[in-house]
Amino acid sequence: MKIELTAPIIDAIPDFKLGIIHYNKTTVSESPQMLKGRLQLFQEQLFFELEERQLTDIQGIQEWRAIWKAFGADPGRYRSSVESLYRRIRKQEYLESHSSAIDLNTLFSLQYGIPTGMYDASKLVGDVQVTISRPEEGYDGLNGRYNSLNGLLILKDQYSPFGSPYVDSVRSAITEETKEILHVLYLRPSLPVDEAKRLTEACGSMFTSINGGDAAAYVLEAADPSIQLPVSSSQQLTD
Repeated sequence: MKIELTAPIIDAIPDFKLGIIHYNKTTVSESPQMLKGRLQLFQEQLFFELEERQLTDIQGIQEWRAIWKAFGADPGRYRSSVESLYRRIRKQEYLESHSSAIDLNTLFSLQYGIPTGMYDASKLVGDVQVTISRPEEGYDGLNGRYNSLNGLLILKDQYSPFGSPYVDSVRSAITEETKEILHVLYLRPSLPVDEAKRLTEACGSMFTSINGGDAAAYVLEAADPSIQLPVSSSQQLTD
């Protein structure tokens, strides 16, 4: 599986960076009590911090609003997933535990102030492009409705779009049957490359310490816009 950061993204945001972690032989299960407690505590602490801060003061939210504008999308209509999470917490609508994988994905998003996404690699078809969506593109999302994605950053395989920093698709969702995961960190463009690599590697190490398996971490950017992953279980295109 090749993952490629396409020219429209780099042209619009020259410093754009994407953290990619590939997990193999992992086990998704109910979260251990330690992780459940850490996620709950972090949300409670964040609630008190947000009483004294505006969401637009948070650097990750600022930068992702700017990214949407650079693509020609309305950041007020298409809020990044991290902004949506912060808005829920500010209302004390805390997220409940889902699984050991999803809880960590949520924790990383809240901790680093960036959108994050996890995708079942076995449900993906062929190579993956990171690009800007066309008017006709969309999918059934994890928010329970069909989402038009025009002008948004998307991940798309050779079948259709399956992920975005806005909302992810049902098709690529993680379950307890998932063994191979594509984990995407939608990093802040202002983050230096060396820090981006350390952050991505740290997330991979924490994930495997709880879920087991192997992790390989990468950062896509203008100077290194593609990687080739040895994904063994991804689907193949058929006639």
